[in-house]
Amino acid sequence: MTLLAPCRSRRSVQSSDLSRHAKDVFAAAEQEPLEVTRRDGKPLVLTTKERSDDDEAVLEIAAQLLAAVTVNEQLPLHDRLAIPYPWLKLLSRADQQRFAKEIVDVARGSFSLRQPRRLLLEMQAWRNSAEAIAAGWDSTEPDMLENPAPVEKP
Repeated sequence: MTLLAPCRSRRSVQSSDLSRHAKDVFAAAEQEPLEVTRRDGKPLVLTTKERSDDDEAVLEIAAQLLAAVTVNEQLPLHDRLAIPYPWLKLLSRADQQRFAKEIVDVARGSFSLRQPRRLLLEMQAWRNSAEAIAAGWDSTEPDMLENPAPVEKP
């Protein structure tokens, strides 16, 4: 049951097209979700596993963001976000604050456009930064070469 029907137009195919033109239907489903209409049942949506996994990951992030926003409002948002994302505490305080602002801004933009990929990339980039810090990659300055070294093409 849908409480609010989203304003979404989807390309539609008939279920018989799956057997008659399977290659074309699957190729189209790799580009965007397809609505598969059936005479004997509710329409289905055909999409890639990657897109479906991304949708699940976005819902998980959205749930964590909502929980962080509504729990213990006396704490700053970056401290509340560190509850579901403990790796956040590896970042500097300024980066924690930047993360909180950016992730909320990106989430709002991504959700408004129904394009979750940007949110997933943003979250992964911040997590990668925390992993690099945990591995000690931020503790030393890189050695600067006095003369540029040529690099062969791979």
